[in-house]
Amino acid sequence: MSPLFGRGGDGDAGRQRTAADREAARLERERARAERAGTPPPAAPSDPLGSDPVVPEQPDPVGSDPVVPERPDPVGSDPVVPERPDPVVPGTEVPGTELEPEPEERPSGIRRVGAPSVHDLPRVAPSGGTVPQPPRRRRQGGRFARRVLAVLLILVIAAILWAVLAIIQPFHGEGGAAVRVTIPSGATAGEIGDVLERDGVVASSTVFGLRARLSGKRGDLKAGTFTLRQDMSYGDAIDALTRNPEAPPVIRVTLPEGRSIDEAAATVRTAGLRGSYRAAAARNPRTIDSLHRYRAPKGTKTLEGFLFPATYELRTGSTARDLVADQLKAFRENYTGAGAARSCPGQDLTPYDVLIVASMVEREAEVARERRLIAGVICNRLRQGIPLGIDATIRYRLDNWSRPLRQSELALDSPFNTRTRRGLPPTPIGSPGEASLNAALKPARNSYLYYVVKPCGNGAHAFSSTDAEFQRDVAAYNKKRDELGGRDPSEC
Repeated sequence: MSPLFGRGGDGDAGRQRTAADREAARLERERARAERAGTPPPAAPSDPLGSDPVVPEQPDPVGSDPVVPERPDPVGSDPVVPERPDPVVPGTEVPGTELEPEPEERPSGIRRVGAPSVHDLPRVAPSGGTVPQPPRRRRQGGRFARRVLAVLLILVIAAILWAVLAIIQPFHGEGGAAVRVTIPSGATAGEIGDVLERDGVVASSTVFGLRARLSGKRGDLKAGTFTLRQDMSYGDAIDALTRNPEAPPVIRVTLPEGRSIDEAAATVRTAGLRGSYRAAAARNPRTIDSLHRYRAPKGTKTLEGFLFPATYELRTGSTARDLVADQLKAFRENYTGAGAARSCPGQDLTPYDVLIVASMVEREAEVARERRLIAGVICNRLRQGIPLGIDATIRYRLDNWSRPLRQSELALDSPFNTRTRRGLPPTPIGSPGEASLNAALKPARNSYLYYVVKPCGNGAHAFSSTDAEFQRDVAAYNKKRDELGGRDPSEC
């Protein structure tokens, strides 16, 4: 059943609605046909939609002619529907009527720029007034993030600027008080930076190493002693360390092998050390331990042989006693005396005896390969009880190392005259070096008992086992000397 027809209710009213519906349907069809044909639509009925419904007239009072009610349209006619307002076609206007423009359709959640949102419209209170709107809360997350990024950028730029200024130090002064710095040999740039930081020359060893790398001079830093300044700039410190180090303010003393205390005294005095070298080398509480350690005989009053020959560097103002202390230390490092008892079979030599043998080897040998041969001759003569016959012991006693010995001197009555006395002299005759000490500990095993300078041998000797061989070698030596007019024939 069509909703235009009500259930129950007045029948006339139902017929009136039916007629109106039919009329509205007819007009709608005609309007549609007119639109398709392009002709003007039919005029609208005079009664507007929604006017009071027409009710059948009431019959006249009694006596009047009866009014026959209007019959409804035949069955099957189009129902009349209530009149509706014409739809508004875009581009047309209904006379006397203002049309409100339709809002433009937009996706949900998007509004036109500048148009108020729902949150911007005033809220109406039940009493008719407006409810005060709370202040709109703006989003702060984006602004806070931008501020954080800006602060971080400023900090990064400041850190970079600080690092550049700390490395380059454009406004750094010349530094403070002078300070002497010693850079060890083979030190790396980092180790050099540690030394400079420890001595107050630079503020940071890490920054020093970085500046040295950036300057390209990291491999040019030199070892040695430098006079720098406290709180120097990194660049000035690097420049100073790439130059040659200054000569150290020391006293350099060179003492050759084999020299006696009396011979060395003149060298020490010339070097500029204060004090007496002879007095420093005498027996005293500071040196007596060395004599006992190497089993020197009681009553030994000198450190002859214990003063190790080498080149020594001492600070300006040092004394001869300081030099003797350094020499004793070097001697203990180079000679322990171990194996002395086995050096010469059948003799049971003490470490001090071996030191005496080494001192004679140092004076006699001019060619390195002959050191052990000469030590072997000394050992063989000691074992057979033959006087050693080494003239260097007489020269030591006379302190005569240059001029020829006279016959009276060769007959000198002295424990140091090994021509007339058997056995070893009472003390060493000089300070042997390491090579002669090793030769005395391990003499050559042979039957040689004699040696004499070989003519034109450049310091070499002719060794022999019998007296006949020795006399032959002596004759050759004297002949060559006569040929040279009495000059030493060792070098021709």
